Amino acid sequence: MKLGRNDPCHCGSGKKYKRCCMDNVSKQHAQVFDGVEAMLAMNPDLTPDELDVALQHKVQDRNNQPHPDFCGVTPTQMANWLYASFDELQWVTISTPDDLSASPVMRYLALILDESMENNGSFKATSKGNLPAKLVKQASELLPGFAVSQFPINISISEFAGSNEDKFNALHYTRVLAEISGIIYRRSGRYHVKKSAQKQYQAQGIQAFFKLMLEAAIRKYNWGYLDGFEQDVDLRTFWLFMLWRIQSHKSVDDLIEEVVTAFPDVLLAFSSDDYVSPERNLSALIESRFIERFLQFWGFIIIDPRRYLKGEPVARMVQVQPLLKQTFQFTINT
Repeated sequence: MKLGRNDPCHCGSGKKYKRCCMDNVSKQHAQVFDGVEAMLAMNPDLTPDELDVALQHKVQDRNNQPHPDFCGVTPTQMANWLYASFDELQWVTISTPDDLSASPVMRYLALILDESMENNGSFKATSKGNLPAKLVKQASELLPGFAVSQFPINISISEFAGSNEDKFNALHYTRVLAEISGIIYRRSGRYHVKKSAQKQYQAQGIQAFFKLMLEAAIRKYNWGYLDGFEQDVDLRTFWLFMLWRIQSHKSVDDLIEEVVTAFPDVLLAFSSDDYVSPERNLSALIESRFIERFLQFWGFIIIDPRRYLKGEPVARMVQVQPLLKQTFQFTINT
């Protein structure tokens, strides 16, 4: 997909392409043309067609060279990761694991589907349109079986347990994804599971919806929905790059540095003051939206609670769970 001058920039800054990264791209093009000029000086008899072919080769060669700012990924590979549709992503295989019991999102979805199937395809919503208290309680009782249960309950309670859906972020997130995915819908005060989804569930189990829910989480869900950050930075643009890096080294600090190096203009979305740097703000945003409320909700990783030493945050590491490697197999050679 080619970016127009007035399209939103791929870096997620929220600015138009012409006012963000276009100048950097123009510099790269200028370097290519400098090489062509040198070629013409050595081969002045080249025809226009021969020159066109030579130019294409120059561009292709440049785009297929590992780029240090992208941790060794080539511009061609990065373009695919940034712009390709979910089913056209290359250099990564996305699989459905055989066992999804370690995934909070998929376990919660199974509860919703089971409740519906036991009641002829639908069940009553609360007066506010939320999931019923019975289902919320069942979902809360699953917490001890998840990897995050090793953390103190007061840290995890608002994410992985609660007295109602409003106070149970991971469950609410799951319900929203199920609606976005077209698996369930609400009508006349009841939640219904689509007939086609009922048949899929009976035939294939919860695995039938794994990729559908995952794509909705990445492409359709608003990652800023559950937080109060003022900055409108769309981290979904480079989600796969971040996933590849965190799976490689497990370091949040390294991940932030790599994102800033690969997409420096993303920092322009953050104001700089005497207390919090743009890098620190970006780190908080990535930890909240990408690591805690995407990867951790899905059971792909767990991350240690925030800790401070003499007022400074201690470097955070993630623990990669088997489900992550079972789902994403990268074939990037760097």
